[in-house]
Order: sequence, then structure tokens, then C-alpha cells
Amino acid sequence: MASSVVPVSIYLDVDGVVNPFSPVGTTDWGGEWQVADAGILEVAFAPELVDELNGLAEHPSTRFVWLTTWERLAPEYLCPAIGLKGHDWPVLSSQGWDEGPEWWKLTALQKDLDASAVGRFVWLDDQLGRESDARSWADWQHDRVLCISPDPRRGLSRADIAAIKAFLG
Repeated sequence: MASSVVPVSIYLDVDGVVNPFSPVGTTDWGGEWQVADAGILEVAFAPELVDELNGLAEHPSTRFVWLTTWERLAPEYLCPAIGLKGHDWPVLSSQGWDEGPEWWKLTALQKDLDASAVGRFVWLDDQLGRESDARSWADWQHDRVLCISPDPRRGLSRADIAAIKAFLG
């Protein structure tokens, strides 16, 4: 019997989203920032966020996709360093998309949406607030998309995760 679950793609950036830039104080989750050696650099993260992302990845309709300048380094180095279970998630690459005037992440996401025939999607990237073409395109998608552009010094928050859960239904 075919599944009636319609997948929702979650496009995940790393820096400024999972790995905040120069975080200070406590995390939005109330704990201390953890630091891990990801092989190529140290990353800061909130263990509670990693737990939440791992939980979301188990949701029957989610399809996580790496959309980060880390590209293949995210599943190879970041995942084992922080305990994120994203080893098998597809990785979108900037190769070939980074030569035009458009933001390569928007082009790669659009191509992936066309290829995967996903109905709805979540885009998590701290740069979204500064990329006017991407925001305009996302606005045109109406209820099909949830865009979250966290403060790059804090990363994803509890409120952001709650919004994702509500969007998934």
C-alpha cells in the first residue's frame, strides 16, 4: 500500500543556524553552548537543538536536505562531531550554480524542488533576511514554504522549532 504522507523538505544551513557565530551567554534552550571539533574547525552548538533536529528527522513526512557552504563536509564532519543524524541526507552543491548573479542556494533549492516534486518545504538559513530575491521568491510560494532566518549569533531557537512542528502538522 502506498503511503499517503506528502513529504516536506527541510533545507538546512549550518553556520548561523546550527553553528552560531561567536555565541555568548546561554543558549535559547537554557544551557551552555557546547563546542566540538568537527575535524576542519570547531563548532558551537546547543545539544537540545541537535536533539530536536534528530526528532524532526524521524517525522514521517520530513526529508532533510543539506543546503550549506559546508556541502558534503556537513554529513562527513559536522554530524559525528555534534551527534546530528544527517549522514544520509541529500547534499545540494554550489557547483555550477555559483557563477551567476543569483544566490546559489536559491537556484539549487529550486532545482531540487523541481526534481523531488515536494509540495511544501522549510528553508532554514541565517542569510534569508538579506537575500531579497530569495525572500521575494519565497513570498510568491505563499503557504507552501516556511522560511526561518535566525539570528546568526544564536542559531535556531525553541520558537523556530515550534514553528517547524506546527508547519509539519
